[in-house]
Amino acid sequence: MRKMTGSKSGAGILGGLLLAAILAGCGGGASKEPALDKMSAEQIYKLGEFSLEEEGKPEDAVRYFSEVERLYPYSDWARRALIMQAFTYHKNKEYEDSRAAAQRFLDYYPGDDDAAYAKYLMALSYYDQIDEVGRDQGLTYQALQALRDVIEEYPDSEYARSAILKFDLAFDHLAGKEMEIGRYYLKRGNYTAAINRFRVVVQDFQTTSHTAEALHRLVEAYLSLGLTDEAQTAAAILGHNYQASPFYEDSYALLGQQGLKPEAKGDSWLTKIYRQVIKGEWL
Repeated sequence: MRKMTGSKSGAGILGGLLLAAILAGCGGGASKEPALDKMSAEQIYKLGEFSLEEEGKPEDAVRYFSEVERLYPYSDWARRALIMQAFTYHKNKEYEDSRAAAQRFLDYYPGDDDAAYAKYLMALSYYDQIDEVGRDQGLTYQALQALRDVIEEYPDSEYARSAILKFDLAFDHLAGKEMEIGRYYLKRGNYTAAINRFRVVVQDFQTTSHTAEALHRLVEAYLSLGLTDEAQTAAAILGHNYQASPFYEDSYALLGQQGLKPEAKGDSWLTKIYRQVIKGEWL
């Protein structure tokens, strides 16, 4: 992230500042919490930075940044402290708190230079919770929407390119979920349910890395149901777009075992897609 600080003379000065603040609050030789209300906004802010970057204590850092907001609510340091709260919460994997802080920043400073970063942090708070494919995809949809917001609202920002990349990965992730479920149904002979999942990938996620396999699995499922026209058409689409794919080789072999070949036949949803492919309107 872009540095939010003003001039900074290094960790040594920050460490000295922290030590001086603690000693100033000492009584009877026992260390106490620095008397923050006696310190400037910049000093408290730098204590937060020191806690985060040098001591690795994000909880303390958030507390210091929050105190800057509380004690100096209308200062430039309060603005900086608020975006740093969002960043620190995210770094500590407290994603809901990170979103809340980022949203407050956007509410208070919508035209600020760091508004794009606040919006990006909100998107990351969803994106970084996307784990393995088998988990619920609600967060993936939220990540896609939030990433789209960054791309559309701040297209010229330094975060737009990263948002585009992550958007593509999240989109691919959703297709992967459909494929996983489809393969599950296919292995258990629930061909109609499997076809429904693979159809979603072919129709809605055609730009992802899963399309070739989805077409091949459709060939498998349709052949298992005896629907040869649909199987041949799926293989024809696969051959038109992914002829070098091993999935096409497998589909071609499956059809060959029944004396069939890839070609558009019938009038199914796949035939309509095939016509679009030939016209260059799809993929």
